[in-house]
Amino acid sequence: MNELYIERRGHGSVPLVMIHGWAMHGGILHPLAEALDAHCDMYLVDLPGHGNSRASTVPLDPRACAEAIIRETPPAAWLGWSLGGLVATTAALEFPAAVRQLVPVSSTPKFVLTDDWPYGNDVAMVRKLAADLEADYKATVDRFIALEAMGSQDPRAETRRLMAEAYERGEPDPRVLMEGLRLLENADLRPRLPELAMPSLWIAGRRDRIVHPEAMRWSADAAGGHFVELAHAGHAPFIGHAAELADVITQFTGSNA
Repeated sequence: MNELYIERRGHGSVPLVMIHGWAMHGGILHPLAEALDAHCDMYLVDLPGHGNSRASTVPLDPRACAEAIIRETPPAAWLGWSLGGLVATTAALEFPAAVRQLVPVSSTPKFVLTDDWPYGNDVAMVRKLAADLEADYKATVDRFIALEAMGSQDPRAETRRLMAEAYERGEPDPRVLMEGLRLLENADLRPRLPELAMPSLWIAGRRDRIVHPEAMRWSADAAGGHFVELAHAGHAPFIGHAAELADVITQFTGSNA
């Protein structure tokens, strides 16, 4: 089985696994990694079908991804952005000895709106993405990137930056992108959040148009963790707000070592 590509960087003492979101790769988190360089020893993961893990045979299943990452990394704090947060949270639930602290960033335990979850997205949006993906997957990914940038201080600049970096390691596998959408449609980790045994920090962007900040606040309460909202950030706070985000992470990991 082909394992996952994991980039190692940083000169600090705090081990930190970092996991990207849907249709991206670990390199998208470089602005945050640069800001954390002196504090953390980082492991930036490319999920299956994405970036340099495009040929990996690891399924895009949160538990399978967590197992593959754990085989290649020491016990660490785990940071997951967006879809990557489902992988990080699953790792914390299933393999708590490997996850010292949990840091979901703009990530929700349940992505879709239901009668008992007012902070989700309309399932029709996810299904339209899936339908569009079959017709023209690159145009669909580009539209999703534009959606991710909505609400930021400079959405046009953020969209350009995300689009430029999204394909730096090649185009993601369309089959795996579809698997990711199914995961977003069906995942629901809400009932298990009280099981989290390690310190957790849930970071939201107030201007996020994909993951409602209140979903993050609710999750922090359910997990007995901490909630931080970045006032001027959107869905990708590591672009444009990397220093502020790094300060929050550094303080959390340092006080919960």
